[in-house]
Formats: sequence, C-alpha cells, structure tokens
Amino acid sequence: MSTNVYHDVTPEELGKKLYGCADAIRDAVDEARYKNYILPLVFYKSIDDTFADRLEEKKDQFAGDEELARKAITGMSVPEDYRWSDITERSENIAPYLDEAFTALERENDQLRGVVRVTYSDEDALNDQRLRDLVQRINAFELSTEKVEKDFLGEAYMYMVGEFAKDEGKEGGQFFTPTDVIDLLVRILAKGGDTDGFEKGASFHDPTAGSAGFLVHAASYFRNEQDGDPSTWNITGQELNADIASVAQMNTFMHGLEAEIRREDSLANPAFSNYLDDEEGFDYVLANFPFSADWPKSDLKDDKWDRFDWHEKLPRADRGDYAFIMHIAKLLNDSGRAAVVIPHGVLFRSNEGRYREAMVDDDIVEAIIGLPDNLFQNVSLPSAVLVLNRDKDPSREDEVMFINASEEDFYTEQNNHNDLTETGIERILDAYSGWQTEDGICRAVPVDEIAENDYNLSISLYIDTIGDEEIVEVTSAYSQLKDARSARDAAEAQVDEDMGVLGYE
Repeated sequence: MSTNVYHDVTPEELGKKLYGCADAIRDAVDEARYKNYILPLVFYKSIDDTFADRLEEKKDQFAGDEELARKAITGMSVPEDYRWSDITERSENIAPYLDEAFTALERENDQLRGVVRVTYSDEDALNDQRLRDLVQRINAFELSTEKVEKDFLGEAYMYMVGEFAKDEGKEGGQFFTPTDVIDLLVRILAKGGDTDGFEKGASFHDPTAGSAGFLVHAASYFRNEQDGDPSTWNITGQELNADIASVAQMNTFMHGLEAEIRREDSLANPAFSNYLDDEEGFDYVLANFPFSADWPKSDLKDDKWDRFDWHEKLPRADRGDYAFIMHIAKLLNDSGRAAVVIPHGVLFRSNEGRYREAMVDDDIVEAIIGLPDNLFQNVSLPSAVLVLNRDKDPSREDEVMFINASEEDFYTEQNNHNDLTETGIERILDAYSGWQTEDGICRAVPVDEIAENDYNLSISLYIDTIGDEEIVEVTSAYSQLKDARSARDAAEAQVDEDMGVLGYE
C-alpha cells in the first residue's frame, strides 16, 4: 500500500499546482494545445518516480546490483539513458531530446505504444528556455505511486484534465464529462443491482471514453467505498480522437489501472468486437456519447453483429443517438447494466418511436432520470440518464422508473454552469434503488402505460412537474397539446422525406 507524501494538500490543490505549470508556455502555445505538452511530461515523471522507488527497493534485495534489480522490476521501466534526471539536466536541444525520450519509453514498454502522440520538435514556440522552465516546474512535484496514493495522484491528474478542457471551451467539453455527472452514473450502477456495489472480476467499458473519467471513477469507487481491488477488473474503452485516447490511457495509469484504451470509431470499427458476440458481453457500460452526431449509416446497413436490428429502418445518418444506444445494448451480457447520458430528444422524437418501442417491449429500460440544465460546458440542451438492465429484478419487470431531478433541489448554480449537489445525487439514488414514488419527483410506470402513450418517454407525461399554483384548464391544454403533437409529427415526417431524397435516410 502506497503512502501519501502530500499530507497538507488535497488532490484538487495538487492538481491546481500542476496545472499552474502551464504558465511556462501559456503565452507561447495556443490554449487548446497546452495539455498535449504538459500531460505527457507529468505522466513521464510519474513513471520515472515510481520506477526509481521500485529500483531502489530491488537493489536492496540484490546487494546493490542494478542490472539484476532492473530485471526483477514488474511494471513499467524507464530506459537508462532517458531518466527524468537526464531531462532536467538538459539545457539545449531539449525538444528533440524529449521526442527521443518518449520513443525510448515506448520501446521499453509495449503497453505505451502510441500513447504519447505529441512531437515537441514540431512546436517552434517551445524553445529551450520555455521547455526548461516547464520541466523544472514539473520537477518540483513527487509523483511516485509508491509514495502517493494512486487515487490521490489520479484525482490531481483529472483536475488538470478538467481545467484544460475548460481552457478549450466547447471542444474541450467533448472529451470531459463533469465529475458530478460521472459520480451519479457510477453510483447508479453500483447501487442499483442485486448487490450493493461492484463485484470482483467485473468488466467495464466506455465506447466513447474521452479522457476515461467514467472508468477511473468506477475503479476509485470500488477501491475506496468497497475496499475492492480494481486490478481484478477488465477495463476497456474506445475513443475516436487519437489525442484524447492518449490522455485517457495516461489517466488510467495515473490511477494505478491496467486499462486498455483503443483509438477508433466505436460504431464503424468496434475494437472490442468479441464482446458483441452472444456468448460474451460486458457487465457494465458507462457512456456520454456525442449528441445527435453523424454516423456511418450507409456502411452499417448489414452490420455483422446485428447491432442495429431494432427496426428495419435505421436511425437517420445525421442523428446517431439511437445507433449508439443500440451498440451499447448489444455490448451488455445477459446480466449487464448500462448508464448513458442522452439528449432529451431521444425520449420523444416521433420518428424514433420505433426504437423506443423495441427497447421498452424488450424490458431492458430500467430508469430514465431527467437532469438539470447547463451541467455540461459543451451542451446547453436538456439531458437525461438512460439506465439499461438486461436482468431486471422480478419486482421491477415491466416497469420503468422515471425521476425528475431537474428541479432546484438537486443542483447548485455556479458562475456559468450548474452542479449536482451531494444531497441531490443521494435523492436520485434513493428513488432509484428504493423504487420510490414521490409526487413531482419519481414514479415507477408500467410498460402498458408507456405503450398507451405511443412509447413516448417524456418525463412530464408520467410525473406531474407543475405545482398547484400553475394548474391550468386541463381540457383546453390537452387539446392544444394534441394539435402541437400532430403539427410536430407532420413536420418531422416531411423532414424525413426530404432527408431521404437527399440521401440521408
């Protein structure tokens, strides 16, 4: 068990200090690229610090023989000519030396192939003075996993990743899910099954992994809340953006995990296709896929794994939400569960009713949780959590739990966004795990009732979210609603027809 040399600071405070190292290049490099140069160096120093501690321990066992000690070390090692101390001593030609060092590190450790993609020599602004300053700033920190608890280092690293995502604005938000949302989804899966918590030897997957926030948080929960060992888990993820896949792989290492993150499009080229076979599948899937993004529909009409067979008509090429949901459902084993962030449109868009009907009739929808607005820095649209379960408890069969967590009681307002509160998260978990009924907040709805509503899953259809002071004349309001729905259906039908003519359907 590692100790923690940081007795007087929190992980967030350490993360802030590490993030402050960006000041060394802040005026020279575009803020969208800070992370490309800083995160790999923090990663390198952590590997070297850890290796140095392990080497000293082994040398004690082999009477100071460094060659024997090196051979006895398990885990990653650092090439003799490219130790961190060698990097700190460089005063010129630092950029090409860093490129050599990362190449040598990859040769020494097969699991790091392709992890670090940046080329320091390609950035003209990174002269020797700036790089030396950056290296010396990072050198001030102890980053050994032998001396700092894994989750402590990992949380500090995640704080850095989050700050860099804020610097990038909307683009950065595409690879970073807010910590409060991550915490909610992980705890939903931990507390909603037959057992209170995750199991030893479980398999976890994120098909749109981003910086791997879901995966590392699930492992931290298992380690800290259940005193479990996530090294027994099979942890995998897939990420389309190569640079972000690199961040994800580094992030899992900083959390002390042996995870496998592969770079590719999960829909077009699923990297873990063996889990799509009927005999296999993941125990848990967590995801925050890109909302209403294009997907390669024309290439996947005859999908070899039959992922998109919920209806003979596939989702629109410019709206891949249900393609991702079908892919996630297919990834689950017979008792697998998933928690997925979705846009609200998935719940009610008329031309997607056929897909809602398929998953509701298959009884894999366990819960739908409406979230507060403005939780995500890159998405202003209302969002929700879709919980899928391949093996629902008999008492929950043919029912779906609806939870309205969009009210002020569930979140707190920040400067430019909202955060779920701990009290709000606990209230959601209590409603879900206890299968509770509370006016205006939650209700278990029979599948038959959903079918009567043409498989519309809008939360407001099943939970009265209007206070007594806002009661209106029901007959008139319902008539207006029916007219509006008819107009909407006609408009969407026309759009579908037009999109078909243009080759999108």
